[in-house]
Amino acid sequence: MLTKKLEITNKTGLHARPASDFVMEAKKYASKVTICREGGTPVNAKSIVRLLAEGIGQGTKIELSTEGEDEEAAMVTLAAIIESGFGE
Repeated sequence: MLTKKLEITNKTGLHARPASDFVMEAKKYASKVTICREGGTPVNAKSIVRLLAEGIGQGTKIELSTEGEDEEAAMVTLAAIIESGFGE
């Protein structure tokens, strides 16, 4: 299992389009992918409903976790998406 602490920097946070883009990319990997807000419970990052329900906004600190056969590739790609501000 790999984990990385990140901060959501884009203006809209993990809402609508950014969350959808993230989920679509996460689903490309066989590994289990979770996101946990600071002090929260990990949620399935391959579920748009779960991500939107978390209400992760700009400035929120999260922990991204990947676990499985392609966990390294998943972590590199998904962390880069978050760090880039979802292209905004």
